[in-house]
Amino acid sequence: MGRIQLRTALLIASTPTVARSIAAMFRHQGLYSFALEQAACLDDAESFLAQQDVDVVLIDLDSPSSTEQEAVQRVRKIAPRVSIVLLVNQKDEATARKSIEEGAQDYLLKGLFGTRDLMRALRNAVERKILDETLFAEKERAQVTLDCIGDAVICTDFTGNITFLNPVAERMTGWSLLEATGQPLADAFHIMDATTRIRTQDPMAKAVAQNRIGALPVNCILVRRDGHEVFIEDSVAPIHDREGTVAGSVLVFRDISVAHALAEQIAHLAECDALTGLPNRLLLNDRITQAIALASRHAGKVAVLYLDLDGFKHINDSLGHLTGDRLLQSIAQRLQGCVRAPDTVSRQGGDEFVLLLQEVQHPTDAVSAAKRALQAVAEVHSIDHHELHISASMGVSIYPEDGLNAETLLQNADTAMYHAKGNGKHSFAFFQPAMNVLAVERQSIEEDLRSALERQEFTLHYQPKIDLKTGAITGAEALIRWTHPTRGSVPPLKFIPIAEDSGLILPIGAWVLGEACAQARAWIDAGLPLSSIAVNVSACQFHDKGFLDNLFATLRKTGLSPNALELEITESVLMKHAEIAATILQTLREKGVQVSIDDFGTGYSSLSYLRKFPLDSLKIDQSFVHHIGETADQKTIVSAIISMGRCLNLRVIAEGVETAGDLEFLKAHDCDEAQGFFFSRAVPPEEFFSLLSADATAMPCN
Repeated sequence: MGRIQLRTALLIASTPTVARSIAAMFRHQGLYSFALEQAACLDDAESFLAQQDVDVVLIDLDSPSSTEQEAVQRVRKIAPRVSIVLLVNQKDEATARKSIEEGAQDYLLKGLFGTRDLMRALRNAVERKILDETLFAEKERAQVTLDCIGDAVICTDFTGNITFLNPVAERMTGWSLLEATGQPLADAFHIMDATTRIRTQDPMAKAVAQNRIGALPVNCILVRRDGHEVFIEDSVAPIHDREGTVAGSVLVFRDISVAHALAEQIAHLAECDALTGLPNRLLLNDRITQAIALASRHAGKVAVLYLDLDGFKHINDSLGHLTGDRLLQSIAQRLQGCVRAPDTVSRQGGDEFVLLLQEVQHPTDAVSAAKRALQAVAEVHSIDHHELHISASMGVSIYPEDGLNAETLLQNADTAMYHAKGNGKHSFAFFQPAMNVLAVERQSIEEDLRSALERQEFTLHYQPKIDLKTGAITGAEALIRWTHPTRGSVPPLKFIPIAEDSGLILPIGAWVLGEACAQARAWIDAGLPLSSIAVNVSACQFHDKGFLDNLFATLRKTGLSPNALELEITESVLMKHAEIAATILQTLREKGVQVSIDDFGTGYSSLSYLRKFPLDSLKIDQSFVHHIGETADQKTIVSAIISMGRCLNLRVIAEGVETAGDLEFLKAHDCDEAQGFFFSRAVPPEEFFSLLSADATAMPCN
């Protein structure tokens, strides 16, 4: 057997004979391996310990001036980690035991031990001290860990009384460790179900009884000592002794109030509209389904009222989205005041709302609700210092007559709403089966539009613009025409709105731009007097992120000079995102592309806004030009627009000129250009070629 690693022992012996006897034992220590240092008194020992480390101190004091307890204290003070063994007389054994409490590891009775006993005591004292230090370090690490972790920890004994709380548990429960120790867990850890408010069973008692890891039920709250409540989640496990018997339990829990609130918010957003807080499509469908189930059991009826605002886009584009959002919130609040407690008001998105009426006894109940809703919407809304007036159109479907499920009822109410909007707005209409014919036709047109480009069913016609001073053709407006193989000629007013709603206006608009630029370049190359070609640009095109790149690519491909291209854009398109629009217009101005405000007078018509945009001309909407001489109001509006154009240094173009009286009024008020049936309808390219080739002075403006 090998020898134990060499350790150092310091003998403090005031009697020389004792010192020699102990030294002799060290010389014959056998398997044990201690190097011996000696000190004759405590003062010498303190000096030695201040300079050198030893593993164990052996103390034998016969001097009455010092006691064992004092010796232990003085040694411990200067060498707190050293092991201490005392040599005492039999009559002093009780005093030696007290010294153990002061920090000594062991004692031996003089005259009753041999070399092996001494060496074994020294070795055990050293090892015991090492074990104590290790256990203390482990305990300290555990304590620091428990104090620093973000979770709360509570320990109990087998009876369920608290033995430990870490600082987080103290803060969360409102109980200090001193106050809680020895108390039943239920006193400091008061938990209950957040919904039922019923106290929850002690999770530790269950874990101890079943001898397995457990957890709190979901939706559990902790009630602090001061009554404050927090949502928590936890895990609980039994603590076992050496024999594996359950000796207590440990509970680890955390505050999940923030996570719980976030989860509730996410659940709310999943079922509710973020802007108004109203139920969204998903929740509405569920409530309609429940209402139908209830109505079918009681032979009742359900009414679905689909509401769409009239003219909301104009308000949103002209006054901004923030004002538009606040208007929607105001409308949502008013609609909620129009229904009963079991009914539902839902926002479907955009400016569309749905009212679900349960327990409807007769369709007249839906009539009353529809009238209340329309009246509530129509009353003036005070938003951001604006007095806003808006109306709505509404469609009504009834269960079971108009549908047996939520999808059908919503679809039919939507169809009826479009019928009401087409009949003059600010009204409601009950669904009729015949309405589906119009809806089916619209869907059919959209499907045919998707293949119209590929089948080359589109053509462009050109309407001349006339200089009212010279009578010459100054340019042309390109207007799309659709000839369907079975429908025949489809009017633009019928298919353009559908193309815009479906997004098909992007590829169609790109085709129009390319075709018009190529045709204009061909006429210019032929030596014809064409100064510009005008192309209408929709909101979808203008605000598409690839608009400018595609436009300039088309000009490069066709070889048309940017100065020969004029884009016609409505006021509402520009006002939708005024800052972005100004940037786009500035780029067009720098490249030489001209921009004209189309349908001027029907939009916002703000001088303060329009003067910020780099524009070239404005077009007076034809609704003001038709029969201009017949009413004083029209004359005033047209002359005001011409004056506004002068103030903005813009060319003014009148469209929709049909009579000589229209023409004379415009010339008298210095309007720059005009177009309309009085000069020529929009004609195919070959006919427009003939117009350009003819003498422009032959036009009837002279």
